[in-house]
Amino acid sequence: MNAIKIIIGSWGSYSACNSRALGSSPINLSDCSDWTQIEDILKKQGFELNGIDAELFVQDIDGLPNGCADWDYINPKELFETLKKSGALESDYLYTVLCAYLEVRTFDEFAERVGRLGDNWDNDIYLYEGYDWEDYGKELFEIYEQRLDDDLIDYFDFEAYGKANGLNCAQEYSHGIIEIIGG
Repeated sequence: MNAIKIIIGSWGSYSACNSRALGSSPINLSDCSDWTQIEDILKKQGFELNGIDAELFVQDIDGLPNGCADWDYINPKELFETLKKSGALESDYLYTVLCAYLEVRTFDEFAERVGRLGDNWDNDIYLYEGYDWEDYGKELFEIYEQRLDDDLIDYFDFEAYGKANGLNCAQEYSHGIIEIIGG
């Protein structure tokens, strides 16, 4: 099962340079069924959620691609609730799609998509794992049932065809090509 782990900090403890300034211990979000469980973990670690530690932030995150968000400005509760609503905390498949999506888009775009589509956020997102542009071009060529004479097929540039036909909805990610239709 996937493991998205976060370290939660509080602006109050950070500013006060107290013992909680380095944040919580890592919290595996897949282990939590709702936000109150996370609050209970923080309270056990000494956080004063109705006092100095009322304003929380994501201090560190593991299990999601780097650069998809400025985590300091993402509310940890909203992050958890968006991931929970998406199903990515419970499903390895949705987690894989999420990671691919966040390599080419931002967390804000993902949150908007989940807000709009709910647990159907992955509709019209297709992963072509292990594909390069040439493989993708060949796939599109077959899907569109285009034909070339056998003596011409070796001269056709499938890589260029894949890039040209995938520019609006397909992008490279670390494990292949991701196709996102309709935003």
